[in-house]
Amino acid sequence: MSHDRTLLDELCSQCLLLDPPDAVLRPGGVTEALEQQERDEQSAHSANDALRRTASRLQVEAQRRRVIADQKASAARGSKQKKIPANDHDGRAMRNLAKLTGKDAYAGKLAAQMSQRAGKVEAQRAEIAVKKRYETGIWVDGASFMPRDFLLRLPAGQLPLGGGRALHFPDLAIGGTSRIALKGANGLGKSTLVRHLLGQLQVPMEKVVTVPQEISAEDSRALLEAVKALPNVERGRVMTTISRLGSRPARLLESALPSPGEVRKLLLALGIVRGPHLIVMDEPTNHMDLPGILCLEEALADCPCAMLLVSHDESFLEKITQTDWLLAKDAAGDTRLEIKTAR
Repeated sequence: MSHDRTLLDELCSQCLLLDPPDAVLRPGGVTEALEQQERDEQSAHSANDALRRTASRLQVEAQRRRVIADQKASAARGSKQKKIPANDHDGRAMRNLAKLTGKDAYAGKLAAQMSQRAGKVEAQRAEIAVKKRYETGIWVDGASFMPRDFLLRLPAGQLPLGGGRALHFPDLAIGGTSRIALKGANGLGKSTLVRHLLGQLQVPMEKVVTVPQEISAEDSRALLEAVKALPNVERGRVMTTISRLGSRPARLLESALPSPGEVRKLLLALGIVRGPHLIVMDEPTNHMDLPGILCLEEALADCPCAMLLVSHDESFLEKITQTDWLLAKDAAGDTRLEIKTAR
């Protein structure tokens, strides 16, 4: 059981995808399985839409024919009330012919048949399993590109890491639309570097969204209470963002303590409604299930501001970032940062 797509793709020949009450076993790794699931869902939605249009067309036609049948029946009743003179042989012949052919009854029969066809199509629709789709992705209403070219320009230098070690870095820059992945093994100084960068930014901190790797239960509870206390309009915008990140707002607001994954979504949502210039996330996919990770990917992919993401999730970073800042240990045991244009 895992949410690590790289691992699952490399090791698995089948994946069991759980979406209560359904459990579907699909061939291949998780990427292949999810792609097939998306194709199947799209096919079901297309078939459902086609049947819905057909049923609607048949219902409109059935209603049209019912109107015609009612008009003919009304006309027939009117003609019966009129006395036909004994010498009006043509009139009597026409009335008798109408009785024989039963045109008004025939029109009603056609309307009933059309209505039955519409009912059969609706029955076919009911047999198609169509999964409800929630709107995903985030439209960052207040977000804007930085008015200046760079949020950060930092000359080459070094930072102490303790134990006589240091982190050496070249000239660093974060532009208004930079998408940077900070990578490296644990203990190489990623968190130290991020803290240093935050202190050197050339942008107001209220325009910076920071989501740390771990958040205490006390801070999580306080964050949720702060969200609940927001004015209705602002709370509604935050909850809309939460929904598009794959969580159900009502369930979150009813909880006493949000899960670690929901706390990260709350922090991100609160920052997004402010129109950020920079989003900094430390291990953004930690504590999130796979659907939540996919929603986060879609959200960040559409975001117009700069991003600095610290993560080991290669699949996640590949979808979003364009530049790698790679930390590695040198022969002397120090950490050195290398910049690489990844994608």
